[in-house]
Amino acid sequence: MRVSSLAFSAMTTVQPPDLQGAAQAIAIAKEMVATAITTLSLAGGPDKNQTLAYELAHTAAAVETARSMLDYGAKGDLEGRITCAFTADMVHEFVSRLIGREKMWGVDPAAIASAHDFVTTYRAPEFLATLADTPGPRHLDSDFEMVQDTFRLFAHKVIAPEAEHVHRFNGDVPEHIISGLADIGAFGLSVPSEYGGYSEGGEGEYMASVIATEELSRASLGIGGSLITRPEILTRALVKGGTEEQKHEWLPKLATAEVMAAVAVTEPDYGSDVAGIKTTGTPAKNSAGEDGWVINGVKTWCTFAARANVLMLLARTNPDRSLTHRGLSLFIVPKPQGDSHGFVFNQDGGGRMEGRPIDTIGYRGMHSYEIAIENWWVPADNLIGGEAGLGKGFYLQMEGFENGRLQTAARAVGVMQAAYEAALDYANNRAVFGENIFNYELTKVKLGRMAMVIQGSRQFSYSVASLMGKGEGAMEASMVKAYVCKAAEWVTREALQIHGGYGYAEEYSVSRLYVDARVLSIFEGADETLCLKVIARRLIESQNK
Repeated sequence: MRVSSLAFSAMTTVQPPDLQGAAQAIAIAKEMVATAITTLSLAGGPDKNQTLAYELAHTAAAVETARSMLDYGAKGDLEGRITCAFTADMVHEFVSRLIGREKMWGVDPAAIASAHDFVTTYRAPEFLATLADTPGPRHLDSDFEMVQDTFRLFAHKVIAPEAEHVHRFNGDVPEHIISGLADIGAFGLSVPSEYGGYSEGGEGEYMASVIATEELSRASLGIGGSLITRPEILTRALVKGGTEEQKHEWLPKLATAEVMAAVAVTEPDYGSDVAGIKTTGTPAKNSAGEDGWVINGVKTWCTFAARANVLMLLARTNPDRSLTHRGLSLFIVPKPQGDSHGFVFNQDGGGRMEGRPIDTIGYRGMHSYEIAIENWWVPADNLIGGEAGLGKGFYLQMEGFENGRLQTAARAVGVMQAAYEAALDYANNRAVFGENIFNYELTKVKLGRMAMVIQGSRQFSYSVASLMGKGEGAMEASMVKAYVCKAAEWVTREALQIHGGYGYAEEYSVSRLYVDARVLSIFEGADETLCLKVIARRLIESQNK
């Protein structure tokens, strides 16, 4: 029997928020996570208990996301209802992971029984349906609203019209997008003002990047949201460990897009296991007798490598492999601009660099490459940090990668927001069995859950940006990346499903958003490695302090 929209509307009530109940549920969940961390530690840690470590990392990230929303929930009735909905959803997901694995976790699901009524109230379909078309305000300060408006306008007018063409034909990032982003300061958001950028440090720097990245990603992940991440990774490595000469040389060029960067870290046999990389940097003079380094090796998944003017390349400069991370150094490797379909460059003196494109199902525009490098000479001045930077390359690139994880979360939020908006618009304009599909309970519940997941992801991203502005938040940056990127897969999947058969057609942008979202849990640290090697280990370390 089909319930009419009128009947369903009559059944729908707007339940007021219960932030005290949300806070209590979060506190209980957090204590249960702490118990599970102890269990994991006593059982031998993440390497011996990978399933527990993985699920625990994601659960801890969801709990932390809910906790970060409590301040947001206090700002108004709608904000409070979104917070309660998210918290109830978090508790449900947590308990679902526990059932049948209580012994593995060392946790009794009954510990959260007191939150049952809260979860019942705020997981009720009729409650979630009230959130379907009310995603909630962001509560940004005026300065950040200006950032949002500036990048949203650029994304809408300049990036969005190019997004579908580039995706369908595996095209390149149009040059007018790069120059346009440079004009509005996108590449200088993290470059300190004394080096020609716009950063004054602190929370504002991270917040501006997060907001800009979300807005650009709403228009396109491949030719928008990801463009500013690679130069930022190099920027942060230089700010952290570069010499003053290197900062004055490279940072102004990065800020104006005179130099575009790609990141060359991953290798065919060593993905997230960076410590094992084989690419070498060996001291050598060039034909003119100048001191430098010769690079040999293969890098893969090097995004934007053809268009880039420089590679930020991690190489082994100490042949003693027992040193692992401590034997790695970071280089700025200049190169010509190449063709996106593949490139071969030859250096005077015999150096050679060859790039092979890797075709992908989504995330098109910037293109990824496998690059074979033979005897490519790099000036001594391009070793980041100079002599003091020897052996510190891993730590310098991680300075950029930790914020890169926050940036990836912001990209995921942008993709989710675009998918939600597309689904909401389609639902309001599509009739099935004689009734607009927005009026169906199931559609509203899906849209309501999308809205609260997106807002929770956004608010957690803001919280992490604030922490990183204080020099904290390394673990939280990994958590937000883990949680938000998996959430993006669900949101875009449901958005496509709401479109029905048209969601599977390329003429609707939701199909692009769906395949783009799938990459988010893979790059900037594969989800499994991030959970096992970073989040779970840091949870144990934090508890043992």
